[in-house]
Amino acid sequence: MSVLWQTSNNLTAAADACAQRVLSLLEEAIAAEGFASFAVSGGSTPRPLFEKLAAAPMKWKQVHVFWVDERCVPPADPASNYKLANDYLIQRAHIPETHVHRIYGEINPEEAAKRYTQEIQDFFGLEEGELPQFDVVQRGMGPDAHTASLFPGSPLIDDREGIAGAIYAPQFQQWRVTLLPGVLLAAKQTVFLVSGADKAEMVRAVFQDAYEPQKYPAQIASRREAHAEWFLDRPAAALVDGTQA
Repeated sequence: MSVLWQTSNNLTAAADACAQRVLSLLEEAIAAEGFASFAVSGGSTPRPLFEKLAAAPMKWKQVHVFWVDERCVPPADPASNYKLANDYLIQRAHIPETHVHRIYGEINPEEAAKRYTQEIQDFFGLEEGELPQFDVVQRGMGPDAHTASLFPGSPLIDDREGIAGAIYAPQFQQWRVTLLPGVLLAAKQTVFLVSGADKAEMVRAVFQDAYEPQKYPAQIASRREAHAEWFLDRPAAALVDGTQA
């Protein structure tokens, strides 16, 4: 795909375009491998994406769902990324429970990261030191350019060898577990869904400023050479020109 980003009038339209691309990528993976691995993100933005995906005719019983990151809360907590995907995608699409590989946010964060790492290693059949290649990774970006739970200045941004790590986000007074940069870089395809005028300056910086992931974590695996595509609403895209970089 030659276009790095695509702009739509609003979040609903951007989510629809993103959903169509995700469905195409998942179908390609299923055709090639018999199954697809799909890592999803949380926050408020993905809800319309999940709703559109769940409503689509798709071989959901052949899709395995993972998480890009998770807040360290119980699975029924309104802040849980698992709960968001479970309510609006997994249950509605009838994805088998055995295909749902969640992060256990209700246990000790370091233990949750180790458990998630082991789950991923077992699923992909990885040797120690190998990184997984997810078929599709869906990510977002915060107003500070964080992505996953990789925040500006985080020491985890320099980790290219690990699979998952625990991190405390003082601005939210919350522990989180996140996939690490090496995994994001190894993904076969990444799709970003970003909405809102408060993201516009960081969208511009990610595309146009020098590569400084410690300052702009969303730059990690976010450009064409990293097999990444962005789906933006007009407010988020206000400071970038045209539809491609």
